[in-house]
Amino acid sequence: MYFDTIKLKSGTRYICSEDGPHNPVTGKRRQIRRRGKTKKEAKAKVEKVIKQLEGLVYVDVKKLEKTPFDRLATKWLDFYSVNAGVKKNTIRKRSKEIKVLNRYIPKVPIGNVSPLMYQDILTDLANNDYAKNTISGIHCTANMIFKQAVAWKMLKENPCQNATIPKKPKTIEDVKKESIENKYFEDEELDLFLDAVDEFGLYNDRAIFYTLPFTGLRSGELCALLWEDIDFENSTLSVSKTIYTENDNMREFELTTPKTITSARIITVDPDIMMMLKKHRSIQAKVKLQNPGYYDDEKFVIARPNGYPLFPYDIGRHMKRLLKKTTIEKYLTPHGLRHTHISMLTEMGTDLKSIMDRVGHKDMKTTIEIYTHVTKKMKKNTSQKVTHYLRNVLKREVAETK
Repeated sequence: MYFDTIKLKSGTRYICSEDGPHNPVTGKRRQIRRRGKTKKEAKAKVEKVIKQLEGLVYVDVKKLEKTPFDRLATKWLDFYSVNAGVKKNTIRKRSKEIKVLNRYIPKVPIGNVSPLMYQDILTDLANNDYAKNTISGIHCTANMIFKQAVAWKMLKENPCQNATIPKKPKTIEDVKKESIENKYFEDEELDLFLDAVDEFGLYNDRAIFYTLPFTGLRSGELCALLWEDIDFENSTLSVSKTIYTENDNMREFELTTPKTITSARIITVDPDIMMMLKKHRSIQAKVKLQNPGYYDDEKFVIARPNGYPLFPYDIGRHMKRLLKKTTIEKYLTPHGLRHTHISMLTEMGTDLKSIMDRVGHKDMKTTIEIYTHVTKKMKKNTSQKVTHYLRNVLKREVAETK
């Protein structure tokens, strides 16, 4: 708080200035200035205004309710980006979901968005064959926006609060896709896929598609892997980052912290995989010599012929191409190779806690789902083997009594 003076015909007046609370709509700082015949009077006026602002008695809710949705969404995204502590990839995802909402209600005053109007948006998305997960993401973003508007005293109620995501009848194809067996490769399927990698794989493919199922890395973690992260002497691999790109431009990327705190880890790697990576490094060195201007600042393990990194999208595209060379009916993404690693560890008798530590899973749901399924299958196979053995014994005993 500070004072200044101004001379008028009626005499000297004191001006008191003090920072007031931020504007709840724009987020901008506001300075409160009031005039009085004395310092005490000017100060009292400023304090009264600030008290009113802090008590929000100044807010004209009806006026704030006329704020167009697109303006609120922009303000919310700025607030969310700074205060939510989320990664850039999440912010980009929220931005895309806002674009979908802006196709429906960009200029609609937020006070006019009724629960029925919002429910109709979700229904229309479902009718236009948006995936359930996509609609869930859009709904989540809309709910956060309107919930924050209520917190900012711009709205009295959140129109998303009791909305429901429409459920479509599942087709036989949907049930097959959701089946746990379709989330990872069985041993025979992995063999077929790796045969295709060996026969039809392009540059980087062997390094990619042998490393993923035998280490459990996420594709983003593999794309961010540097040669300095590999300890060939101790056969370990350090996972400490992932890769981010705003527009899939190979020259515009960022190495960021991994998905969760538990994602940072050091894992032991099979000697055969380490040997394969050594061979890949030798091949990469030859490619580097053949390409002047090779980008070598970070020294990526999985790099394009010009040295810049691949992105998860590229790995998915490579895998799709290779799957077409096989007779495998499952449609797996690179994340399915991570699930395949979990099934391998389960079959090897690795305990659940060790599996989660190795793959860097914070959310137990996926890991437990695969672990439980594979364990049940193993028990069933063991039971069948015992039954088969007993039948053979009984047959032998019967034959001996004759």
